[in-house]
Amino acid sequence: MKIHRSSSVASAFLLTAAALVVSTSTAHADGPGAGTPYVVSVGDSYISGEAGRWAGSSNNSETPADALGAHAYHDNAAGTGETIPKCHRSRSAEAYIGGGVGGMNLACSGASTGTTTGDDFKPGLDFYDDGNGHLGQAKLLQQFAATHNVKLVVVSIGGNDFNFASIVTSCVTDFLTSPTWFKDYCKDDSSVVANFTTANITAVRARIATSFQNLRTAMRNAGYADNAWTLQVQTYPSPIPAGSGFRYGESGYGRQNTGGCGFWNADADWANSTALATINNTVRAAVGQSGLSNTRILELQSAFNGRRLCESGVGLYEETGLSSWTQPAAVDRTEWINQIRTVTTIGSDYFIQESLHPNYWAQLALRSCIRQSYTLNHAGTCTIAGPGLLNGEPRMSLS
Repeated sequence: MKIHRSSSVASAFLLTAAALVVSTSTAHADGPGAGTPYVVSVGDSYISGEAGRWAGSSNNSETPADALGAHAYHDNAAGTGETIPKCHRSRSAEAYIGGGVGGMNLACSGASTGTTTGDDFKPGLDFYDDGNGHLGQAKLLQQFAATHNVKLVVVSIGGNDFNFASIVTSCVTDFLTSPTWFKDYCKDDSSVVANFTTANITAVRARIATSFQNLRTAMRNAGYADNAWTLQVQTYPSPIPAGSGFRYGESGYGRQNTGGCGFWNADADWANSTALATINNTVRAAVGQSGLSNTRILELQSAFNGRRLCESGVGLYEETGLSSWTQPAAVDRTEWINQIRTVTTIGSDYFIQESLHPNYWAQLALRSCIRQSYTLNHAGTCTIAGPGLLNGEPRMSLS
């Protein structure tokens, strides 16, 4: 009897061990095609979440507009700081669509197609690796995608290759240093015009196309077939209205000192009809030049119309009679673009680099656009669909 029981125990042990081996061999770690699906964002400040702390603007106090607080850009594992200083990957950024879909934000404010080093490290859409932990966004994507099930990569890139920040600086400087009767326009400044020559447009288009190819290489290196994921390229939204749409006149300095939108009317018209249009056309052309077969374009040029910086119909908190971003009317009556700040910002909680970027409301609006494009499996044009919030986000329509 003892021998019989021992034999039974041994047999049971072997069967259990065999089952464990089978179970272990059939289990799969997250990676290409396995596990929670993910949306990953890469690129520059217009997708990283720059200015995502602020829901509107006030010159009287920061409190009414402070939606996310001092930790808005803390994205490290401990939630105590930034993984890369000044990348400003905010918690309101568009990649976090929820609904069982994971989000990863690899974008960085100030990034261009290629990695730049110096006072601030700005990872581009390349495979830069200095051996000390500084990696380009394509390399970061490759590492993340190897252990996560990435379905959609959303990219915003090209604005900084056209020197977006320096153009804005030129326009505001010209506004503040020339009188109404003898306007100095930025649209004809040599330093601005140089960005929009045929030669420079061609060069930037090639760099953008290469950056898209780098993202494809990263995904291939991580184990993905080209048809297993989608690259969604987004164009840039208009941040200011045409000259006739400003609620502040050109005379005096109120347009900048009060509104934080120091553009002459003619420069605002040029910014929309020429500068923004050229940048977006270059991005679209780069998609075709890249040769990728799994791309689609999310058109955002008019996404914030009606809520832009200094646009008639919206205002500062003190102009609207509202006292907090939590009030139901705040999303419709305050601006979705952050004010252009100058050196007077120093000493406050504002950053100069937040200037002229989509704020908290705009980031959540873009998140709605991304969610719709992911769910419907197509891109298109995203615009404001109506007043108020839907599940805590502005109402947006994708068509």
